[in-house]
Parts: sequence; C-alpha cells; structure tokens
Amino acid sequence: MNTKYIFITGGVVSSLGKGISSSSLGFLLKKRGFNISMLKIDPYINIDPGTMNPYQHGEVYVLDDGSETDLDLGHYERFTGLRLTKDNNFTTGQVYYSVIEKERRGDYLGATVQVIPHITDEIKQRIKKAALNKDILLVEIGGTIGDIEGLPYLEAIRQLKLELGSKNAVFIHVTLVPYIKVTDELKTKPTQHSVKELQSLGIQPDIIIARSEIALDDSLKQKIALFCNVDEKDVINACDVDTVYEVPVALNQEGLDLAVLSKLDLPDNGVDINEWKKMVHSIKYPKDAVEIAFVGKYVSLKEAYKSLIESFVHCGGNFNIKVNLRWIDSEELEKDGTGLFSGVDGILVAGGFGSRGINGKILAIQYARENGIPYLGICLGMQTAVIEFARNVLKLDANSQEFDETSPNKVIHITDKWVKDGVYVEGSTKKLGGTMRLGSYPCVIEENTLAHKIYNQTLIYERHRHRYEFNTNYLKAFEEAGFVFSGKSPDDKLIEIVELKNHPFFIAVQFHPEFQSRPLSPHPLIKAFVSYSYESRRAKKRDL
Repeated sequence: MNTKYIFITGGVVSSLGKGISSSSLGFLLKKRGFNISMLKIDPYINIDPGTMNPYQHGEVYVLDDGSETDLDLGHYERFTGLRLTKDNNFTTGQVYYSVIEKERRGDYLGATVQVIPHITDEIKQRIKKAALNKDILLVEIGGTIGDIEGLPYLEAIRQLKLELGSKNAVFIHVTLVPYIKVTDELKTKPTQHSVKELQSLGIQPDIIIARSEIALDDSLKQKIALFCNVDEKDVINACDVDTVYEVPVALNQEGLDLAVLSKLDLPDNGVDINEWKKMVHSIKYPKDAVEIAFVGKYVSLKEAYKSLIESFVHCGGNFNIKVNLRWIDSEELEKDGTGLFSGVDGILVAGGFGSRGINGKILAIQYARENGIPYLGICLGMQTAVIEFARNVLKLDANSQEFDETSPNKVIHITDKWVKDGVYVEGSTKKLGGTMRLGSYPCVIEENTLAHKIYNQTLIYERHRHRYEFNTNYLKAFEEAGFVFSGKSPDDKLIEIVELKNHPFFIAVQFHPEFQSRPLSPHPLIKAFVSYSYESRRAKKRDL
C-alpha cells in the first residue's frame, strides 16, 4: 500500500502537547497493526539541540545512532517502542545547510536558489525519506501557526497533500480552548483564529484536537466544527488528565484513531490496549510511596531531565508505588548541607555539564556512601562519584579535567579516542557540537557484581552523551580501596559502570539508562534503584 501521512500542527500557544498527541496516536495505530514511523520537524536554525542551553530547550534526547534530538523523540520512543534514527528529526539549520551545500556544488545548475521550490523540495525529500517502507508516517511540525520560522514547512506539507491525494494525507491541528475562570466558560475564539490562520496558508485541517482544562460539551464541539469547517465527529477533545500515559486511552475513547482511519481509507482491525490501561491505573492509584532525592543543577527546569523523570514514573507503575522526587539544587546543597536529605530513601545524582554545583554533587555522594543510602549516579553522577572517592578515600587532590586543567590528579579526563562502529573517533575539547561520545555503545559486565545481578547479562548496549572518561591510570589504586569497575568497553579501555563493595546499593554509570526506559518495561537499572530504595524505606518503618 502507499504510505499514508499524518501532519500534526499546533496553534495559539506552544507546549499544548503536540508531541504527546502525536505519540499517543502513533501508539494506537501501531497497536492496530500498522507499520508506523514518526518525524519531528524543528523550525530553529541550530543544526541540532546539542549545544543549546537546557534552560532554553529542555532535554537533549539521544538516539541509538548518536543523533542529538528534540525531547519529543523521547515521547515517540516511549509510547510506540520504536527505535528511531537521525532521519526521524530535522531542523531548519539542517535544511538550509544541505541546500547551501548543493548550491556550492552546482547541483542547481546556476538557478536562483529560493525558498520555493528549493527549500520546500528539500523538506519534502526529507519527509519522504522518513516514510520509506512504512504504512503510516506521523509528522509533527514544531512551533505554532504564525511563527515565521514554520512557514516553509507549512507550504511543504500543503504541497505534499496536493501531490499525494486526499486519501493519503491528513492534517491534524492541535489547539487551545481556554477556560475563563471568572465567567466559568470555555472559549473557542482562539481555536477559530488559529484555524483561520492555517486556512490562509492553504491548509484546511481535517481533524481538530481541542486541548482544554475541562471537558467540552457537544454544543462547543458543534461550534468549533461549524466555524472551523470540519465534521463534528472530527473535533476531538483532549482534556487534562492525571498522567500523560492516560492520553492514548482518552484519545481512543474520543475516536481519534477511528477518525484517522476513515480519512485515510484504512481498515479498522480493532485495538487492544488493556495492558496499557492497567499500567495507567497502577500509576494513578499507587499503594505506597518512596522518596528519592534528585540532585541536579537544572532542577528549576525539570524538562531538562524529562526522560529520567519519566523512567521513575515507569518504575512507579511497575511497582504500584508513587516515586516522589525531592528536587535538590546542587548549589543549594553546597550552602545548606546534607540536612536536605532528611527522610529520603535513595539519592540520585544526574548528568550535566560544567563546574557549577559540582561540590554539592560530591557532598551528596559522600553522604550516600557513608550512610549506606541507595545511590545511583548517571553520567556526571558517575564522574563525581569517582572524584568523591579519590578525594575522601584515596586522599588525593583530585578533579576532572573538565573543571580544572591544572589538577595534579585528573581522575576524569579527555581520552585520546574511542571506537564507534569499528572506527576510532578522536576526543575533542575545541569543538562543542557533535564531538561527544554519542549514541549506543557496548558494555561488558563482570559476573558476580551488582551490575550483573541487575542486568543478568554480560553484554549490554546503552546510550551515551558525554565528553570525559575515567582515567584508567588510577584504576589499580581505586580497586585496592574497594572500588569495583563492573562494566567496561569490550577493549577494556573505557569504564562504563562503577560500584562499591560493602554498600547496600551504590552504582554509577557513564551512560544514560533513562533513554531506554519504557512504560511497560522500566529500565532494569532504574527499576533496581527504586526497588532497593523502597526496601530501605520499608526496613526503616519496621525498625521504628
């Protein structure tokens, strides 16, 4: 069959949930047996989000192939179980860079290079590439209608629907229906204006997903349908829910997937989402709780840790407990001390870049190590665990090369090179974009270690995003003092997992396990950390 396309746009304001809506629809279509894929188009001019400040962009989500992408790809993978690649996300920067390179090579035979047709053709070519060998491709256009950056993309998808035919492409518009508390009313005018703007660009939405704080009644759906030129049954209400994982259930009940099948002339083979519903019920109605101290430097913008937060939700759903995250700014910890950890059941030190807040992270690790509190370190959380041990156990004047080039003991440093797909890649401190160890790498796990107990495997693959490594010149000294290097690269040159002897649960990893956690299959490492923390909590209760 010809590939079918679903184009998702957003209006009125950003952060309406286009990514969650797209992911939920992808989940429902995949459960119906269709071979789907997903594409996120980001209108910003950066090549990728790799060098963007987390406070501006939120999390940078890393794929198996090392692509640094928008956090919406995390939603796509978590909801659908797909393993995406660089072809599933592109930016304005990539589009213009490619077109300019072609112009310099003379590919356009001296033509005047313009937005139409050259930029729009490049966009269409990239969309079609992502759709190869798929039944359905869902394409989310970032930003909102009216953004100047998004205009070439809207023109490109307008052309595509014309070329593909009305039965092969559907336009879905996600828009806001705000609730005015003073008058106790839901207002449809913003939706009407947003659709009118879209229509002025030559695009008539086939389906409207109306985001609202409270449910829309039939009269409001009729009003939106009338003024926006769509069938009433194609006005889908996406009302606020308790957890994002409830959205697929809600959209299915509203008939979104059936509306799409009808528009695209696809068969209705039924859908079974009972297992997903059980998981949602477990998240919404936990039987108990556990308290995890989340120590980070971007805690004022929790979107910077999106995948990690979601991985704890997955564990909570699996255990039917509420994982309460106590957010602790590592800089505040430096000032206020370890009293901030009173009553916590486990301590997590998350990833990050730069020296700000490092001493707070080291203080958190020392507290966990000395008090037998379950500890999980991720990326920088592993590197700071190494520094803490070097300083407080080995009594070295130690640091990371990232924080102090003059340190006499750089226990964390830039390695000369590493192997990626059989090819040596040079480390670099000179260029920031795309120079880190990125994507999926193998890790060999030592038997009879905590890591082996958790994974029950000797070879795993995990996703990375970092520039600095453990300095193996110090390996022997660490081992003699009780530090365990339980996971290494196949050539033994890179350290992936460290742990401590004689501690209930102390493990830190160089990679980002959260990128592979899924709602129905939480990541084993994070799951084990939550389990040990919960058992610690229960043990403390028994002792009281």
